[in-house]
Amino acid sequence: MVRKFFVSLLGAALMLGGAVSAQQTDEEAVWVQIEAHPNLQVARNRAQDFAARLADVNGFSLGGTWYGILLGPYLPEDAQRVLQVYRGDRLIPSDSFIAYSRNLGAQFWPEGANVLNHGVVAAPVAQATPQADVPAVPATPADETPAEARRSERALSAQERRDLQIALRAAGFYNSVIDGSFGRGTRQSMSDWQLNNGFEVTGVLTTAQRKTLMDQYNEPLISVGMATVRDAQAGIEMELPAGVVEFDRYEPPFAHYKTSSGDLAAKVMLISQPGTQSTLYGLYDIMQTLEIVPLDGARERGRNSFTLEGHGKTFTSYTEASLENGEIKGFTLIWPNGDEARRQRVLDAMRDSFTRLPGVLDPAAGADASQDVDLVAGLEVRKPRLSRSGFYADAKGTVITTSDVAAGCTRITLDDEYQADLVTSDERLGIAILRPQQSLAPMSVARFHVGEGRLQSEIAVAGFSYEGKLGAPTMTFGTLTDVKGLRGETGLSRLALNALPGDAGGPVLDASGGVLGMLLPGTSDDGKQLPPDVNFAADADAIRGIMQTAGLSAENDTEDADLAPSEISRIATGMTVLVSCWD
Repeated sequence: MVRKFFVSLLGAALMLGGAVSAQQTDEEAVWVQIEAHPNLQVARNRAQDFAARLADVNGFSLGGTWYGILLGPYLPEDAQRVLQVYRGDRLIPSDSFIAYSRNLGAQFWPEGANVLNHGVVAAPVAQATPQADVPAVPATPADETPAEARRSERALSAQERRDLQIALRAAGFYNSVIDGSFGRGTRQSMSDWQLNNGFEVTGVLTTAQRKTLMDQYNEPLISVGMATVRDAQAGIEMELPAGVVEFDRYEPPFAHYKTSSGDLAAKVMLISQPGTQSTLYGLYDIMQTLEIVPLDGARERGRNSFTLEGHGKTFTSYTEASLENGEIKGFTLIWPNGDEARRQRVLDAMRDSFTRLPGVLDPAAGADASQDVDLVAGLEVRKPRLSRSGFYADAKGTVITTSDVAAGCTRITLDDEYQADLVTSDERLGIAILRPQQSLAPMSVARFHVGEGRLQSEIAVAGFSYEGKLGAPTMTFGTLTDVKGLRGETGLSRLALNALPGDAGGPVLDASGGVLGMLLPGTSDDGKQLPPDVNFAADADAIRGIMQTAGLSAENDTEDADLAPSEISRIATGMTVLVSCWD
C-alpha cells in the first residue's frame, strides 16, 4: 500500500507543477540518473518522454559525447526513496543510480534551464505525505562485520578486485584507474554504492554486497541471455546475446543472426571470408553502402583491420573486422536506440570474447539466395531519400539543382561520391546552389543563354532520368512552347517534353549548347493534373539572379551557330551531375 500510495502522490505532485525547492547547498544535492546517451538529440527526446510521466526531469552533459537524464536534485534520503519506488514499479530502468552534482556539466533539458547551484528539489512525496505515512527506508544490516568483510576482501584475486572497480565504474560511482588497489577513491565509491543501495555505509563491501554489485553489473548481460556461441562454419567463437538473436542463414561473407525476441530488435552478423588486404579494404568500402551502417558515425581503417560505427534514427550499429593469415573475420552488432547502457555492455562482452577458430565460410554457401541489385549478401544497400539532377555552373564545381533535393538532408552527394554543402536555396524559384567539399574539375560548365529563347525551337534536357540506376545522364528532346508560366509568371519557361522525376534539376539547352534554364520538378496546377508533356523550367535570368546573390558569377553563351546533336549531348552530359539527399 505504501508503494502505490507513494507513486500516486508523485503523479499528483507532477500535475500540481512539480516539487518545491528546499534550502540546501549543492554539496547536499543528489540525483537519480536514469539514462545516458551518446547522441544529444536522442537524449533530448528521451528526456521529453520521461518528463511526460515523471516530475523533476533534467538533462546534463556527462563529459565527452555523453548526455545524462536525471531526476532531482533531492536530499539523499529522498533520492533513495525515489530510486527504490520508481525502480520497484518499473517507471525507471533497473540500473538507475544515485549521481552527484560534481559529475554534471552543462544542462540541456529543459532547454534554457540551469538548476545547478540553485539548491535542491524536495521529493514530491515529502510535500504530499505526512512523514508517518512513509517511513524511512532502513539500511540493510551487514552480513559481515567490517573486520570480517576486510578478511574476505583480502582473499580476492587481483582480477576479482579489478572486476569490482569495473562494476563500480559502470554503476557511476568510480572514475579512476582500474588497478585492483582499494585506495581512498575506491573506498569512497564503495560508500556511495552502499548508500545508494540502502546498505550500512562502511566503505568496505561484504561478501553478499560484492555479489549484489556484480549481479547488478551483469544484469544487462543476463537480461539478453549472453552465452558462448561456437559457429564452426564461420570459424568464430564468441559470446552473443542468445536470448534475443538466433541463427538465420549463411550468405558469405556473413553468418546472419536475426531477432528472436519481439521486445528487442537486435541483430548480429559474423564476418568470415578468405582474402587479402585488398579484400579487407573492399569490404570496408562496401559495408559503408549498406543500410545497417548509417552515415553518422566514426570510421577507422588500419593496415589490417577496420571499425565502423553508425548512429541511425532507430538503431546503432558497430562493425569490426581484421585480417590474419589470409582470413578476414569480425562481427556486426545492430541494437535499437534508447538502450545504450546495455548495448555497450553487450558489445564489450562480444569484443572481449571474440575468438578465431580454423576455417572460414565457404564462398559458395548461400549461392541459391535470391539476387537483387539492391542487396549485398542479403543486406539492403543504403539508398538516398531523393535523387535529382544538377549541373556545373563554374570550373570549381558549383552545382545548380532543385531546392527539394537539398532540403533537410544529413548528407548531400554529387555522383554518389563527393559530398557537397548547401550554399543557398530559393523555395519560390525552386533553385538551390551547392558547393562541393573538395575542388572538382567538370568536363564542361554551363554557358547561360542571354535573353529569351526562341518559341517553338528545339531544346534538350540532360538528366538522370532513372535517378542514377544507369550511371550516366540521358538526353530528352522537346520544344520551347512559352517563355512564361501558364498565368504569365516571369522567370519560367514552358516546355513540351516527356521528362521523368529524376530529370528535374537538369540543364535545358538550346541548339547552340547554351543553357536556357533548369528543369523543375513536375507539378499540378491547383489540383489539376497537367498533360504529361507539360513541363516548366526556371529560366537563365532567374538562375543568374540567385547566383549573384550568392556572390557567384555566371558565364554567358556567346555562340550563335547551331551544333550537331552529338555535340550538344557531349556538352550536356559533361556538365550534368547526379545529386542525392541522404538521411
